[in-house]
Amino acid sequence: MMRQYELVEKVLTYDPQADETLLNKAYIYGYKKHGSQKRASGDPYFSHPIEVAAILADLKLDSTVVATGLLHDTIEDTDATREEIDKLFGEEIGSLVEGLTKISKLKLTTRETAQSENLRKLFFAISKDIRVLLVKLADRLHNMRTIMFVKPEKRIRIAQETMDIYAPLAGRMGIHFFREELEDICFTILNFEARETIIRRLKEMHEDEGDLLHDIADILNRKLKEFGINARVYGREKRPYSIFRKMERQSISLEKISDIYAFRIITKNEDDCYRALGLVHMEWPMVPERFKDFISIPKSNDYRSIHTTIIGPTRKRIELQIRTEEMQEVNEFGIASHALYKENVYINSPSEGTMPGDNVLNKKLGSVPLSEKSNAFEWLRHIVDGLEDGDSPEEFLEHTKLELFADQAFCFTPKGRLIALPKYATPIDFAYAVHTDIGNTCVGCKINGIVSPLRSKLNNGDEVEIITSKGSKPQPIWENFVVTGKAKLAIRRVNREERRKQYSHLGLEMLNRIFKKLKIEYTEHKLVAALPTLAFKSVEEVYVALARNKLKLRDVTIAIVPRLAESTDIDAFNSQTHFELGASSKTTPMPIRGASKAHGALRFSKKHPPIAGERIVGI
Repeated sequence: MMRQYELVEKVLTYDPQADETLLNKAYIYGYKKHGSQKRASGDPYFSHPIEVAAILADLKLDSTVVATGLLHDTIEDTDATREEIDKLFGEEIGSLVEGLTKISKLKLTTRETAQSENLRKLFFAISKDIRVLLVKLADRLHNMRTIMFVKPEKRIRIAQETMDIYAPLAGRMGIHFFREELEDICFTILNFEARETIIRRLKEMHEDEGDLLHDIADILNRKLKEFGINARVYGREKRPYSIFRKMERQSISLEKISDIYAFRIITKNEDDCYRALGLVHMEWPMVPERFKDFISIPKSNDYRSIHTTIIGPTRKRIELQIRTEEMQEVNEFGIASHALYKENVYINSPSEGTMPGDNVLNKKLGSVPLSEKSNAFEWLRHIVDGLEDGDSPEEFLEHTKLELFADQAFCFTPKGRLIALPKYATPIDFAYAVHTDIGNTCVGCKINGIVSPLRSKLNNGDEVEIITSKGSKPQPIWENFVVTGKAKLAIRRVNREERRKQYSHLGLEMLNRIFKKLKIEYTEHKLVAALPTLAFKSVEEVYVALARNKLKLRDVTIAIVPRLAESTDIDAFNSQTHFELGASSKTTPMPIRGASKAHGALRFSKKHPPIAGERIVGI
């Protein structure tokens, strides 16, 4: 377990101005609060917060974030309170620690619901302060490093959650060494045999081929030097999980994967990146369709690099990544790289126009905060949109997973605005990416100036023009072919609201009819007075419950007019009214989809779904 002075010295090595008093105070407080608590390994529990703080120090984060790492479990796992943390360490750290506290005190129905709720809470906290995410990822990384002490069933569950959410989240935020280590640990747990097989085959290949990495790096270095390009080259073998994914994706064996080696050419400036690219393509043939320029069009996590694949010196396919030193730092550390202590860097200092409490991670780019320039922050804001729209926890989890795993295509608006979309996205996805209102009112599109179907698949470089019509609404069938979480949720939300309106109208009509039969005037004021008796909060909820048969019409009628409880007329009218709503007659239209005011308010049976063209025999 790292000692107190060792942690402080670690921080001081990269930040001589670090708040030593804060770090010492947080260390002592956490040590006392966790006391005799033990981890599954038998180690003192406080060893975990210390390791989390050390990981944050490896990222060269400030003393506030490192102190948060020391305190991150105090509210959740000890008798510490938010008020106490605020008083001792300030509201800033109190807010960070509370943002990292799970929703453990709520009685949630299923484990998936609990996972969804905790993910929602995490993203709410991240939307207020990005540093919450850095601490959370460090927390998960250390927990995964020590997961062998956890029971097998729980180990598999945690590994699957990490593979589904936290590893891709680290990748989306550009912290690739976090992502790779998390994936490797999870792969060991979830598919141990596959990982061992890949490692064994790679070892056999090394014995057959010798030290190819060193040989090829030497050749590349020599060529760059001959052309006067100041750069360094290093190679690495792709990780077992990366190889496994390629085998699965392409349905091929390891022997048929030709590009298991990747080399990076790190230059001093951007011009040299393109000079190095020209040299490589002059010397060795490139593989068509394997060239990507992420310098001119960065990825959504701010990743910048040139990618190309060549038939290299040994006649093997070699993947090359060409980038500058600065790009390398951002590509490895992602959003954490923007928090490194350098000249003109500040953390959690409100910029002009921000309100107190709007804690954002900023790096000065002229006078503009990095949070306004960063694609990674833009992606986070996009994810948080799903929270602000009030979707269910399960829908938010689905939305987030869709966004985490998507490969990208880059398209443009007619005015030249770049829109990053998942691979196989449609113009409808594009419309929702521009703005939710554009998606909701979309009726057509032009791709590269040509009128095209809305379900077309977009390709890199497409210019997309969306045609809208005021008052139009998304079609339910769109949900079947859009690919972004944002589009799916928006379509679902609008159609759910529309369906609720239809249910509400049908419920009102049911009440109007029975009261007309009873020759009693019905007003909503009477129903409002009966809400406490029915245990409903609003009139609309009652109407919807009636239409969905979740509430008996007789019970509502008696709640409004209690004296009818003794009447026999109400039962007769109640039965007759239900019959007439479903009756097929010229005077009473059947509430069938597309044929009455209750359009869409009926649901087809899932067990025995109707076939198009079948005669309707009952409702």
